[in-house]
Amino acid sequence: MRKTGFLFIVAALLLVACSETKYVPEQKYLLDRVKVRADSKARGINPTELRSFVRQRGNSRWFSAAKIPLHTYSLSGRDTTKWINRVLRSIGEPPQIYDTALTRQSMMALQLQMQNLGYLRATVDVYNKVKGRKVVCTYQLHPDKPFFLRRVDYDIQDDTIAALIGIEDVQRRGLKSGMMFSVDNLDGERKRIAQQLANLGYYRFNKDHITYRADSVAGTNLIDLTLVLHPYRNGEGKTSAHQIYTIGDIAYHSGNMEDSVIPLRRKVLESNTFMAKGDRYSARDLQNTYNHFGRLGAVRYTNITFHERQDEPVLDCDIQLSTNKPSTISFQPEGTNTSGDLGAAASLTYQNRNIFHGSENLSIELRGAYEAIRGLENYYDSNYMEYSLETKLTFPRFIAPFLSSNFRRRVNATSEVSLLYDLQNRPEFRRRVFTVAWKYRWNDVHRHDRYQIDMVDLNYISMPWVSETFRREYLDDTSSRNAILRYNYENLFIMKFGVGYSYNNTLWAIRASVETAGNVLDLASRAFRFSKNSEGQYTLMGVAYAQYVRGNFDFTRNITFNVNNQLVFHVGFGIAYPYGNSRILPFEKRYFAGGANSVRGWSVRSLGPGKFVGTDGRIDFINQTGDMKLDLNVEYRANLFWKFSGALFVDAGNIWTLRKYDEQPGGQFRLGEFWKQLAVSYGMGLRLNFGFFIVRFDMGMKAVNPAYENSYDHFPLVHPKLSRDFAFHFAVGLPF
Repeated sequence: MRKTGFLFIVAALLLVACSETKYVPEQKYLLDRVKVRADSKARGINPTELRSFVRQRGNSRWFSAAKIPLHTYSLSGRDTTKWINRVLRSIGEPPQIYDTALTRQSMMALQLQMQNLGYLRATVDVYNKVKGRKVVCTYQLHPDKPFFLRRVDYDIQDDTIAALIGIEDVQRRGLKSGMMFSVDNLDGERKRIAQQLANLGYYRFNKDHITYRADSVAGTNLIDLTLVLHPYRNGEGKTSAHQIYTIGDIAYHSGNMEDSVIPLRRKVLESNTFMAKGDRYSARDLQNTYNHFGRLGAVRYTNITFHERQDEPVLDCDIQLSTNKPSTISFQPEGTNTSGDLGAAASLTYQNRNIFHGSENLSIELRGAYEAIRGLENYYDSNYMEYSLETKLTFPRFIAPFLSSNFRRRVNATSEVSLLYDLQNRPEFRRRVFTVAWKYRWNDVHRHDRYQIDMVDLNYISMPWVSETFRREYLDDTSSRNAILRYNYENLFIMKFGVGYSYNNTLWAIRASVETAGNVLDLASRAFRFSKNSEGQYTLMGVAYAQYVRGNFDFTRNITFNVNNQLVFHVGFGIAYPYGNSRILPFEKRYFAGGANSVRGWSVRSLGPGKFVGTDGRIDFINQTGDMKLDLNVEYRANLFWKFSGALFVDAGNIWTLRKYDEQPGGQFRLGEFWKQLAVSYGMGLRLNFGFFIVRFDMGMKAVNPAYENSYDHFPLVHPKLSRDFAFHFAVGLPF
């Protein structure tokens, strides 16, 4: 039996190997793999980065291993009139036939790029290893020694420009002695000078007015370089000094065919225009004008043109604005799945992008949801219904005093006020949430930083009705003593202030936020001697308020191997502490683990805290929450074919409580033990990328389960059980 299985595996491997060359013509070779290597003594040369200059590569591999697209193509028959053959070829990938012409072009491209990097004597060799009808092509890079600048001179043939850019000050120059003689350094200095002059009024200046003279020093790898800035040359070949231009008249025009009037206030137009009559022309001001008009929701398209006057160096400016339709109505249905309970939801949204003729955005959203809840007994109803009405008014600027006009114009900012009323009816209870918030968001247009301040975020949570069954079995049952459960079924005020920061440059991203609640109310309660309830909490109009501090930090690092393969690391940490008027965090502010964006071997809210094990599925969604969270994730992502991509991942993490709660045994964080309570899972995922959103399917398996102490159950990686250890997740968007 074992011999038969072994022979079957060998036969399958041979079949796969043969299928790769099925459509390779006679006397031709399949390009199996391409390698780029550099001499061992080469410094400053990264072969991985230079792979992009190779003109021909092998067939794509899933997860850098199996050439599934090529195998799919090879499964097709030669008769293309059959639909199955056409389908297999369309979703597959034809074999990459080795091309000597493309190899020569790749050698020249690699050599030229090394020379551009400063290795002027670089050469490239190619070694082909043929095995059967396949060839492995290796490009061996010989960069030799790099060249450096010995002396740098600037020949500026325009005295005004020489004074403006401070060329006599060596420290302000972009090229200096000792720098590598590379195209990037040379071109960077041309761009720097051209950009500087474009911001100082030189409308017609460009980097083509700058050239270089380079002389090599015999017997060395040193270069004497001279940067030459030429005078302006007109169409007849005559030279003159470069001209400084100023801004003349500025006119605004509507780009809408049906309406010649721009539906924006004059003050709004002027505040978003960074050019003014009499100012010098500036490319930076021009770009800022485009950026600020582009962020206005009322503006669809901006076109700015200049008209040079014949008798003087003055530019008249025409700003043409095409605007969006101010009002839209949208309807969005959706399906829901909460821990296996299926339901449906729909939202109706009205939006006005220009309600006060200043590109202010008013949105009103009405949402309804229905869900059938399973597993409930002795309740009058087993359905969940939710209705909410949310109104947001967003201003495309800071609405705040004491801010300088320069700061307001330098940043892209929004001010938002919102109102939300949410009505939830469950079989166990009825819940009402009323929220009022005032927030600021802004970012500097020249940086990757984003900031947020929640000035006021007031939430009033009301529990007007709790079923007798739920109250008798959980809230009034003295034997359960579940303080966390009771606290979350009482009326509550949450008044918080928060700040947030994020940074993203596509290689790595940081998100951090801190919020605190109840401090203003606590000062007022002590100053005005508010009354206390039976739990010793100060109350406002008979309702206790929450008091806590909460912080979150996320770090993501992307390592891109090539266009098809990427490795992503993620660390997420959150901690919150109730104090003063609160002993327990509100449910909305507590952390949970498991689910599509956490440790994916567990379903949502089914992990932790610590080594706690839930005993009652109807209330474990409350008990399996904590005051601190740690997530550690590694995910390998690979493009597969068409819009499909795949992922292999390993997740680790858990949640803990900072205080000891009797209803959460084993859930408290202890420095010497927390690492033993880290849950670990592994799995794979399939993603469907439509560009504007990503549909994600992740399948996770438990590897280390902190809920069990015996080795058999604690390490399901060694003793897997599908019914116990498998979790499936459906989500929209990437996990991090």
